[in-house]
This record gives sequence, C-alpha cells and structure tokens, in this order.
Amino acid sequence: MLNTILHGEKTGNPDLLIAHGLFGSGRNWGVIAKRLSDERRVVAVDMRNHGSSEWSDVHDYPHLADDLAEVIDGQWDVLGHSMGGKASMMLALKHPEKVRKLIVADIAPVGYAHTQSDNIERMRGVDLSTVDQRSDAVAQFGDIDDGLKAFFLQSLDLKEKRWKLNLDALEANMDAIIGFPEVSGRFEGPAFFLSGAESTYVLPEYRARIKELFPNAVFAKIPGTGHWLHAEKPREFEAAVRSFLNA
Repeated sequence: MLNTILHGEKTGNPDLLIAHGLFGSGRNWGVIAKRLSDERRVVAVDMRNHGSSEWSDVHDYPHLADDLAEVIDGQWDVLGHSMGGKASMMLALKHPEKVRKLIVADIAPVGYAHTQSDNIERMRGVDLSTVDQRSDAVAQFGDIDDGLKAFFLQSLDLKEKRWKLNLDALEANMDAIIGFPEVSGRFEGPAFFLSGAESTYVLPEYRARIKELFPNAVFAKIPGTGHWLHAEKPREFEAAVRSFLNA
C-alpha cells in the first residue's frame, strides 16, 4: 500500500519508521532520516493519498494506522509528525505489539478547529498547463508564506503536470484528518511528545488526554520553533529523537 524510502542498513537497533504530515511525503524527511540511519535503518513512508503511495477514497486514522502496521516487520520505533503523528498514535493504540518506542512531533490526540481546505484550493488554483518549472507555480499561490509554497511544490510532478496528492480525497476526509477518533485502550510503552515551543498544537490542557492514552508519555519543547520544528531546527530535533531512542 505505502511507498517506502529506505535509509541505512539493519543494525542491532530496531528500525525507525517515519510518518510525515498532511501534504508531505517521505522525501521531506530525507536529511533527518539519513543522519539517524548511522545507528539504525530508517524507513520513511509516503502516506496513502500522498507521494508515490496508492490513492484511496478513505483517509482516516484507523486506516492510516493499518497502513503503517503493514510496513512494520516485527517491532519498530515510530516517529510521526502532525497527521503522521496522529496515525502513529493510532498505530500504537491499535497495534501496540508493532511499536517499541513512540515519538509524536507537535500534535495531540484531539480534534482541531483549523481546516486545511484553503491550501487545497490554492493547489487546485494553479494552472498546471502553464507550469514548466516550479517557479512558474509560485506566483499562482497568492499571498502565503514562502516556506509553505516551497513545501507544497515538493509534491508537484512537473513531468506529468499533476499534484502527487489526492486532493479530492483529502478534502472529502478533512474532518477526519483534523479530528481524532474516540478510542479506548492505552499504549504502555515509552512515548515522547516533542513540540515546538512557539506552536499551539499541544496545549497544556491536552496533557491529561495524552496521559490517559499514553501513561508513560514524557514531554519536551524545542525553543524557537513552531509546528514545523523538524524543519526549523533539524539538528536539535535530531538530537532529541536520538537521545530518546537510545535511552
């Protein structure tokens, strides 16, 4: 189901699976995955409806968790950011035998009010017939952050003149993406909730729910970062992940 990008060789340490966020791909994590692969094999995936993975009309966290479970052979460590973090949490709750240690980057097991449908409309608004290089699409995005433009453009297939995102399915399932299912059960393994100090995605009032589902959760923040903490301070992010995995 999922396209995988492998970094490094198997070692005595468990493999690490990386699950990206909405509109991303496994390629976005190339630098961090490559650096972490000095101690363990790292497998970055394209989530369904993203990158080179299969498209589906269904896009919710139980199904995303099952996708990740199919990739894992045995018991691995799992790192997920944003949408990928929610999928990773669901994986740990549904398939705890597959997860040794869980790292959740800047997201909580709660529903959020914001929608990403406006960004879907921005991508739909690009006239791909006029785009021969990525810079041709930049002006068509309108007034949004340059970093966000660059991020979206990583999912543009110039040769085929199409988005490597199933925008229709993502829009249709947006409520499920920004939400989180009512779940029972707990993941008793080690869990690390790493957030951006300037982000509002993991508020103090969410910690009680996190602890209900992940009783051994520990928390940390990277100063000077927002929701894209791994892109804003990749070395600090890598160091925090490495420290938790090797503890």
